Amino acid sequence: MNAEDQFEQQLQRQPQRSLPTEWRRELLKSAREASASSNSRLETSLFSKVQTWFSLLLWPNPRAWAGLACLWVIVLFLNLAAREPSRPETVRQMAPSRELRELLRQQEQLFAELAGAPEKPGANRAKTATPRPRSQRLGESMNT
Repeated sequence: MNAEDQFEQQLQRQPQRSLPTEWRRELLKSAREASASSNSRLETSLFSKVQTWFSLLLWPNPRAWAGLACLWVIVLFLNLAAREPSRPETVRQMAPSRELRELLRQQEQLFAELAGAPEKPGANRAKTATPRPRSQRLGESMNT
């Protein structure tokens, strides 16, 4: 037998002394008061409620949830960064100017000549507007 076994046997032979009842009452009273005060503080704290709920939600694997949240933040950032700013003046389509219409007509005529299609009669003639008084021009442009 070694010394540890002898010591244990000696302890087992000694009678157990009970705790004085007065000490026991005081210890239990102070433990109850401490647990009641800590419980009341935890119940009143909104932060602790949210923290408890959040930890229960993320309990299975908090690192995985944190990684997923980081990925979503990165995706959102990249999405916002890739957007082109919209410009209202370029969004609406403007009517082609006279010069552009004339160039398009000339291009159409050139393609027709290259393709060997017969020329449209009157294609070379530009439409000329008859001069009108200025008041009619203004009213016409306002109506359009």
